Amino acid sequence: MIQIKTPDEIALMREAGLITQRALAAMRQAVAPGISTGELDEIAEASIRSEGAVPSFLGYHGFTGTICASINDEVVHGIPSRTRKLREGDVISLDCGAIFEGWHGDSAITLGVGEIRPEHQDLIDVTERSLWAGLAAAVAGGRLTDISAAVEASVRSHPRAYGIVDHYGGHGIGTEMHQDPHLLNHGRPGRGPKLVPGLALAVEPMVTLGGPGTRELADGWTVVTTDGSYAAHWEHTVAITEDGPWVTTAEDGGYARLAELGVKVAQRA
Repeated sequence: MIQIKTPDEIALMREAGLITQRALAAMRQAVAPGISTGELDEIAEASIRSEGAVPSFLGYHGFTGTICASINDEVVHGIPSRTRKLREGDVISLDCGAIFEGWHGDSAITLGVGEIRPEHQDLIDVTERSLWAGLAAAVAGGRLTDISAAVEASVRSHPRAYGIVDHYGGHGIGTEMHQDPHLLNHGRPGRGPKLVPGLALAVEPMVTLGGPGTRELADGWTVVTTDGSYAAHWEHTVAITEDGPWVTTAEDGGYARLAELGVKVAQRA
């Protein structure tokens, strides 16, 4: 079932989204060589709980962290650990979610640790730009795969051949973290469910410096590239509204970035 939310419910998702955004901001400030992914996890949990919310990920199907911390060739779902310390030149994806009054926010960023190689920074930037291209296509009246196609077109517009991860992608979100519909990061436009006001989606491109193939490690969670290439992962939660996309996990609702892309949106608090 695809869950359609009322404006009041979307407003609660906005609160969950801002709590998620602030937890990510706290981790961003703390990322440096020598810090452990377990310490970053503790920072996120403390931030979320201080605002009267609870972590979405902790205990989800047995997951042991508040965040997913995925380093270098790890694409998603890396398990945080006090013994796993960041090193100069690492690339880390930090994925985080919060539940506020029963409603979820879900967002991810990818950061370089200290000084990183130029091609790794390019990968991070290309993936983030593809996220915003997808969010710009989250417009009422369109179709789900308009978002998929926009993400893919953005990645493919660069001279370098990047890999777009197979199978994994975004999803519906609301009173559960993962809902229908599943949202791939590639495909033809004009297909799938209609984008209607009240639909909320987590858009999350995952891009590699190599091929699109992945495998899951023996821990049952961590997904890595099969060719060992570095990966980047960005994510925002977006609500479809009559006034344009509302990026509930962005501090300004996504207004500035979407306006740069020519998308007419209402500026909200």
